[in-house]
Amino acid sequence: MKSYSIAMIPGDGIGSDVTAAAWTVLEAAAKHAGFALTATEFPWSCKFYKDTGRMMPEDGIETLRGFDAILLGAVGWPAEVPDSVSLHGLLLPIRKAFVQYANIRPHRLLPGVTGPLRAEGFDILCIRENTEGEYSGAGGRVHQGTADEVAVETSIFTRAGVERILRFGFEQAQARRGKLASVTKSNAQKYSMVFWDEITRKLAADYPDVTVTSYHVDALAARMIMAPESLDVVVASNLFGDILTDIGAAIQGGLGYAASANINPDRSAPSMFEPVHGSAPDIAHQGIANPIATIWSGAMMLEHLGERAAADRVMQAVEATTVRGMGTIAGKDRTDVITAAVVAALT
Repeated sequence: MKSYSIAMIPGDGIGSDVTAAAWTVLEAAAKHAGFALTATEFPWSCKFYKDTGRMMPEDGIETLRGFDAILLGAVGWPAEVPDSVSLHGLLLPIRKAFVQYANIRPHRLLPGVTGPLRAEGFDILCIRENTEGEYSGAGGRVHQGTADEVAVETSIFTRAGVERILRFGFEQAQARRGKLASVTKSNAQKYSMVFWDEITRKLAADYPDVTVTSYHVDALAARMIMAPESLDVVVASNLFGDILTDIGAAIQGGLGYAASANINPDRSAPSMFEPVHGSAPDIAHQGIANPIATIWSGAMMLEHLGERAAADRVMQAVEATTVRGMGTIAGKDRTDVITAAVVAALT
């Protein structure tokens, strides 16, 4: 029997609830499909930071390297540990160390879910550059605490980094409806974003079957709300992609449905799968968190592992659950009830 080893990092808050729920569904799907999943759980979290002074051990990256994939719940507890510490201590180091440069976030309405827009027939795949750009971490502060304090944050865009994420976006568009929206703000950012636009135009010649349109980020944000059905694949920098995918989550009904994958496309290291939502300290440990985003992320993990039939089966089960109205209203259905419904729909 084929078996896959998964590193599970539940993290903080509702992360424990939603990863446990997703794992129940994934194990059931694997059993039905005839392969095995083996989880090794790691307690890396803000509690771990308070206990040890680190978000993960010094050898954490090397520990994770041997796994087939990583399933992450949610990280962050701002009342206890600043978000700048938790993010830069766990999530970003994993993305960068394993060259997970493609962050993939699908945005569409599940059956039975009502979004805030009049539009319903949209299916957007956002591709966010995940390892450099505005989140490179280059910069510093001097004269801290004085009237002369200066803070500098430098965005870093490399030709290799921009070209590889754009090629990834073009390839996704080829496999879908043949439309690519490349997002910048080149009228205001005349170096990095003009650079991005130039590379987009250059690469477009290699993909004549894809219609590519360049948008300024503010115009694309408006289009996602006013005409989301006109979009197919959207590719953007780290910051712009981060913001636009929150719009995507909103129009698909909320963060409870927002899944994501941090992909290492050449498979030289494990990829990581996680819901977009945070740790939601206000509802932590109440058993009311919606696990659908994490289950969807798990389906993306199965597809990445080559188990496409099982991934499709999971998504069909999720849709069979939401079309009945379960998991479609925040707080109405408990986590375990939604999970049980998805598992039942698998059979």
